[in-house]
Amino acid sequence: MRLAFRPLTPERWADLEALFGPDKGANSGCWCMWWRLTRSVWDDMGKARRKAAFRRIVGSNEVPGLLAYGDGEPIGWCAIAPRRASPSLERSRVTAAVDRAPVWSITCFYIDPAFRRRGLMRRLIEAATDHARRSGARIVEAYPHEPRRRTGSGEVFTGLASTFRTCGFVEVARRSPTRPLMRRTLEAQAAPSRSSRRATRA
Repeated sequence: MRLAFRPLTPERWADLEALFGPDKGANSGCWCMWWRLTRSVWDDMGKARRKAAFRRIVGSNEVPGLLAYGDGEPIGWCAIAPRRASPSLERSRVTAAVDRAPVWSITCFYIDPAFRRRGLMRRLIEAATDHARRSGARIVEAYPHEPRRRTGSGEVFTGLASTFRTCGFVEVARRSPTRPLMRRTLEAQAAPSRSSRRATRA
């Protein structure tokens, strides 16, 4: 299967809708708004208004995450953006900031059930980390689960700690037995040399 990873832009909205389900909205009608809203606003909005709110975000040309494509079909999603885009991370002591460093946050995943347990989460983490680096991030943060028992996909929507470790993330805090806060520090991309710039222009 040929995999590709693309930022969610307005012209790709239909692909996200197909992946999430037009009426389902991924997990529990979330439409990837859980971390962007207060709990009371979340409850008041309902699925349809959360969908409309997320579509407005995408339409504003903010890139809230990446879509994974398998042979041209949307099969996975990873939300990644500067932490300030998800103010509700502060509502829980588990995900509250550990310091004042500017970070990007990987907050959730949704993978088509037919493509789970195939290593796609790891590939999405790698692609999201590269996207953050290209966008100027120096630290990427995540809030995964480290379950002590077998869990359903809805319980691990923030990812699995073991998968993040394989991608170079390290634990920097743990305020819950099963919820580490993990980070990866990124190296700055080297600027192209003069010779490579000349070759590109040629």
